[in-house]
Amino acid sequence: MRIAAQYSFNGGLEEIEKRYPELLEEIKAVITAIDSTQHKTKKSKEESKKYGMLFSPKSLNKAFKVEFKERAWDSVKVKCEYSDEYYVEGYKPEKLRHGRPYREMDFLKEKLGVEVQLGKYSFMVYNVCAKMTIFKNLGHIDCGVEIVPMHGFSKEMSTGVSYFEQFAWDLTQRGVGNIDIPVLILGIDADVLMEPEQEIPVGAEDGEILERAD
Repeated sequence: MRIAAQYSFNGGLEEIEKRYPELLEEIKAVITAIDSTQHKTKKSKEESKKYGMLFSPKSLNKAFKVEFKERAWDSVKVKCEYSDEYYVEGYKPEKLRHGRPYREMDFLKEKLGVEVQLGKYSFMVYNVCAKMTIFKNLGHIDCGVEIVPMHGFSKEMSTGVSYFEQFAWDLTQRGVGNIDIPVLILGIDADVLMEPEQEIPVGAEDGEILERAD
């Protein structure tokens, strides 16, 4: 795979190049080590897709995990302790059914956190504007890297996967808040460009994202 674009949110690129240059090179090596052609394994059942096989986010996520683990990056989980002080008088919540809840960062090394997000737009926003701030406040990270697909790459996945171009635009319009941490957004694409006949006209799936951005 290849890095096709980068967006420096709150000075993310500059801060990471200054504090973690070796780790940034490791992240780049992880991306280029993944052969995207090995992960076009999901058969499309969507009428809006012209071609039969799509890139599988699940398969790609596994490949990222393997490559990061080989370079001694670890995931980190933080258990959530829910307080009852916010319940209104008389309310009694049901007990949690699936054990203690937690928040998890995909990869962590020397206080640099990395999230690979090949899913919906809301998860990208949450990672950069909420999760990374939380993990900074808890002392786990100082800076973050968010890896997301480019628009062309996302069109070869299931409908609903968001993309770098929209995310970068929204972050630019939102601006930086005083609690935001430095984050580098990396837009990734497949190893080779899409063939012209594979391109999909802007339709319902793209229009929905561009108009609502959620």
